[in-house]
Amino acid sequence: MASTRRPIIAGNWKMYKTTQEAAAFTKALWEKIQPHAGASLPEIVICPPYTALTTVKTSSADLKAPFITAAQNMESRDNGAYTGEVSPLMLLDLGIRWVVIGHSERRQYFNETDESVAQKTGAALKHGMTPIVCVGEALQDRENGLTDRVIEQQVRAVLTQITAAALPKIVIAYEPVWAIGTGKVCDATEANRVCALIRHFISEYGNAEQTRILYGGSVKPDNTHALMSQSDIDGGLVGGASLEADSFFGIIEQACLVKA
Repeated sequence: MASTRRPIIAGNWKMYKTTQEAAAFTKALWEKIQPHAGASLPEIVICPPYTALTTVKTSSADLKAPFITAAQNMESRDNGAYTGEVSPLMLLDLGIRWVVIGHSERRQYFNETDESVAQKTGAALKHGMTPIVCVGEALQDRENGLTDRVIEQQVRAVLTQITAAALPKIVIAYEPVWAIGTGKVCDATEANRVCALIRHFISEYGNAEQTRILYGGSVKPDNTHALMSQSDIDGGLVGGASLEADSFFGIIEQACLVKA
């Protein structure tokens, strides 16, 4: 891992946890991390559902825990007649400055496209937010040898909508769809190959060395070290293993060992 890129470990809770559960998790995680607070920690990002955003942010502040609170999605427009949507301005009003964009479940179940993901990324950057932009191929794409083509299409759709100056401000998460929630993890070497490919595409638009690229897809404590030891993997976007403080801390701990 390049020493100039600070690792990120982000936990995506998806549609789990009430406000009470969110507060309890935040406290439990900090109790595990606090003894190591003097060490070089990765950036720790917690992505709760909308209803728990304020809870996690407030709990972190009260505990003096350096956790970043991120939304799981947002609308690209600032306001309008879009029932059920949440705008960048609304997130900023809550003090939320990070957001996950284009998660495969949003693409699969809610018909998000490369174009809408690009628009949301542009909106996040316009408002000074940090987008974690997700890209990844389906199992059929991989079996048909289309992984690189799909990744290129998804990445370029975003890059053509932003400036070179914004490249250090975005985070890309490579999450092969076939590895999300399935227990299957992409081999670390192959995951790194795809992350390096993403960095190559970014380099065609500007300096890619400061853009952090994460891996997501059944990340667990026992595979974190192998993934984080790779040259172009700068952290993890964690799903199921981020729901329990023990397993999420285990991932953070492994990331620290690699960093050390």
